[in-house]
Amino acid sequence: MELKIIETDKKKQKPSGALGFGKYFTDHMFVMEYDDGKWHDARIQPYAPFTLQPCCSVFHYGQGVFEGTKAYKNKKGEVRLFRPKDNLLRLNDSSDRVCIPPIDVDFVLDALKKLVMLDSDWIPTDEGTSLYIRPSVIATENALGVHAAKSYIFFIILSPSGSYYAHGLEPVRLCVEEKYVRAAKGGTGHHKVIGNYAASLKAGEQAALKGYDQVMWLDGKEHKYVEEVGSMNIFFVFDGVVKTPALLGSILPGITRRSVIELLKSEGVTVEECEIPIADVIDGAVSGRLEEVFGTGTAAVISPVGDFGYRGKDYAVGGGKMGKITKHVYETLTGIQTGKIADPFGWVIKL
Repeated sequence: MELKIIETDKKKQKPSGALGFGKYFTDHMFVMEYDDGKWHDARIQPYAPFTLQPCCSVFHYGQGVFEGTKAYKNKKGEVRLFRPKDNLLRLNDSSDRVCIPPIDVDFVLDALKKLVMLDSDWIPTDEGTSLYIRPSVIATENALGVHAAKSYIFFIILSPSGSYYAHGLEPVRLCVEEKYVRAAKGGTGHHKVIGNYAASLKAGEQAALKGYDQVMWLDGKEHKYVEEVGSMNIFFVFDGVVKTPALLGSILPGITRRSVIELLKSEGVTVEECEIPIADVIDGAVSGRLEEVFGTGTAAVISPVGDFGYRGKDYAVGGGKMGKITKHVYETLTGIQTGKIADPFGWVIKL
């Protein structure tokens, strides 16, 4: 398939001041369509809205998936992508779960590189900033009926972004959720399906009303085991041992999660992927055995946890401050991403 590039003749004014997250979008986007059994008409074009019919199937049945990765530009002017192929492979895995046809990962990765370079002057260089990359697929068949659609749009948009949280790396407060469920084994929690995120909003809003930043999700069957934090994976440090919930069918296999595990194991740190009862987390916080808690994800990279609430009581972690392992993985991952330190894993693609 040929890639067509149509450059805009009306460039946008770039934002000034605090960027926030996902509020601004660059001049161009990548788009291709699927029908008659194949992807076609791949192009980089000016950023523009889609025209969709009210009967478009994504509106009614939620058949859509997405990904998130980042590009960085360092002080030397290098443009760097962090593990983008892993994200595209995971997108295909998510697509398969909801009957969306796969993309050609190598073709799309090449198109992504060209798109990022075309809009490279949008990549911010201040500390903690990046160009967020959002690939998505939505079903576009104009018909009602619960079945896999016959047509789709795949697109990639770019957004210059600052810190995911307004307070940056200040430790966040979590509320353990016991009523609502993010995902259940056999469902779509293991994949980045759009409906997963709608299902999480109610609990998030209620946590915010109580003064918390995010929800700590428990398993859908027994409400006994910790699974994720908001839209991030979660790690606990008990007496120097790093533990994270095992991927048992309801937890997203995060790229940042995998990177943290690979990094720490390469340094000789013990990392266990296992079921983690919320009772053990409470006991660890009370006894002091629980030294650190942090979330991992593309948007925030690493998010330290200062305390969490459970059944009307708050429990502090590490004196409410970022721990040494949390700080180390944040500085190392962001250092690799931006080129401040060497990349021994081959995670970065330089453009």
